[in-house]
Amino acid sequence: MHDHTDDGAEYEWPVCVTPRCNRRLWVAEADRWACRPCEDVTASRIAELPALFRRLDTTAALMRGARRPGAGSSGSRTPPIPPRLEVLTLVGPGGVAARLSAIEDAWRQTLGWTVASWRGSPAQAMPQLVAFLANNLLWACGSYEEVGQDIDELRRLHGEMKAVADDERRPGRVQIGNCPVRVDDGLCWTPLTASAASHRVRCGGCGTRWETIGEWRELRAAQEQVLSELAGVAA
Repeated sequence: MHDHTDDGAEYEWPVCVTPRCNRRLWVAEADRWACRPCEDVTASRIAELPALFRRLDTTAALMRGARRPGAGSSGSRTPPIPPRLEVLTLVGPGGVAARLSAIEDAWRQTLGWTVASWRGSPAQAMPQLVAFLANNLLWACGSYEEVGQDIDELRRLHGEMKAVADDERRPGRVQIGNCPVRVDDGLCWTPLTASAASHRVRCGGCGTRWETIGEWRELRAAQEQVLSELAGVAA
């Protein structure tokens, strides 16, 4: 909780710890870290995450912007990866579910609870992640000093998902998880990035390439398999 003193000359009225808010707390909120308006807005954003994830985690969202099979002068019947690789970044390993899980883990650690068990694919984990954050948001706003950073992360995550779901294009490179290729000395696991301007991705560690929709699906499945195996080892 905020430190209160009786020295009127030095006393600073507590403010909301959310970076984009920082407003003075009401008298009834003086024992909280985040203000109620920030809590209410964050609760609404959390509630919208499952629907946004479902919109993104579809073949239609994945393929939007790709050429139809057989289109183009090359005559190739394999369409390229869509230019908006942000879809894959958000719904795949290392995306939305991983970022929500990091917040959950921090809250559980502070509460003294055990870390949540492996929940399967990102799509399978989303309902449980959202339920945990929604159920414990009130506690976090009142008792967790670092809650402001988590509220800001949830704001960014919600904004990223909504922008992609609403077809707002964003240039630049995006993170798409780690390389799941097995090499001589074990697992490559080099962080992978992709450009919205190209459908080709190359691992800087082992040199493996992924260039088609089919290969991207295989990449995603392999990443989830490795994460599942790693979770089994950790357990």
